[in-house]
Amino acid sequence: MLEHGVKAYGYRWVVLLVFMAITVLNQLLWITFAPITHDAAAFYGVSDLSIGLLSLSFMIVYIFVSIPASWTIDRYGFRWAVGIGAVLTGAFGLTRGLLANDFTWVMISQIGIAIGQPFILNAVTTVAARWFPVDERATAAGLGSLAIYLGILGGLVLTPYLTLRMAIPSTLVLYGAGSVIAAALFIALSREHPPTPAGPAGEEAKALMFDGLKRVVRSRNFVVLLAVFFVGLGVFNAVTTWIEEILGPRGFSSTQAGVTGGVMIVGGIVGALVLPALSDRSRKRVPFILAALVGASVSLLGLTLAGSYGLLLSSAFGLGFFLLSAGPIGFQYGAEITYPVPEGTSNGLLLLMGQISGIIFIVGMDSFKSPTTGSMTVPLLALVALTVLGFFLSTRLRESNWLAGAESGGRSRPAG
Repeated sequence: MLEHGVKAYGYRWVVLLVFMAITVLNQLLWITFAPITHDAAAFYGVSDLSIGLLSLSFMIVYIFVSIPASWTIDRYGFRWAVGIGAVLTGAFGLTRGLLANDFTWVMISQIGIAIGQPFILNAVTTVAARWFPVDERATAAGLGSLAIYLGILGGLVLTPYLTLRMAIPSTLVLYGAGSVIAAALFIALSREHPPTPAGPAGEEAKALMFDGLKRVVRSRNFVVLLAVFFVGLGVFNAVTTWIEEILGPRGFSSTQAGVTGGVMIVGGIVGALVLPALSDRSRKRVPFILAALVGASVSLLGLTLAGSYGLLLSSAFGLGFFLLSAGPIGFQYGAEITYPVPEGTSNGLLLLMGQISGIIFIVGMDSFKSPTTGSMTVPLLALVALTVLGFFLSTRLRESNWLAGAESGGRSRPAG
């Protein structure tokens, strides 16, 4: 493809695919124990909370490692940074399997994998910017985000099935071997740059990361976007963490809760395939962010109040479709409105907000649930209110001038 004198190389899909592969495995390793919490607690002789910490550790570690990971991406390129994340994922994924009978080593390995996570996830928009033309970048970011959802879905679906047939240690060995293969593929096949730039002339000139941090805090649009991600990603992390506790008091079984969580991820996969592509085609970001927040608010309310299984599943699908598809569009929009701030910086800050809010929302939902019935209706309604607030905040967002300038072959100062 040739557009405005910019050539798009077919190898961009190879780079994206190996990036997606290591992302899938990293996220699968993160969510491994969530669907088998009770069985894992019994196997290791620890509490359910201890098993929960295996997943929660990823959010905690992210807060401390995100900015160094973004600096590495911006300073040395995504291939070096994601390579670090890939090596950590492969190495500690394997040790987690080989030492699976020892809970202490499982926890150490889980923390090692968690350290690798921001080196991978913070690079989504950088991969898109390095290899994809402007009119494909939200789509590329959407596919990169799709890998996150595929990894989560794979962990939720495969882990109970595999542990039932081959026990927890054998399952962890299998996952570890998969992570080594994915890491090797990324290191062998990824490339930092195509032979010629994928974007307009001069686009590669970037601000230094710490200069970029000063720029983003002065960007009104980006500050609003940070608030939106604080709510959106926090809601997703909290709902996926407590899905069984959310539905149990209303009479839904653990199996139905698992299916509901899976349907939500499937909705996110469909949304990540559809909405970013439509955003690229229309050359617009803000209308899709607004529409996603409206749909997410309605769907979250349905999930909060649903008394029938049918309404519950449709609400879960809608929540995933709108909430998760907004992520890649928001990542790309954030990169555009903060140009020339490096993509790793803007991407990392947005994800960091979601990790912080995830911890707050997870603890808050548990603290404010009904002490008698365990119902989480009240904290869920509070999340609905925050999502609606996020919509009203998003009405203040303005389209990026950079996008129009890039399409015409030049560059414009971003709106901010």
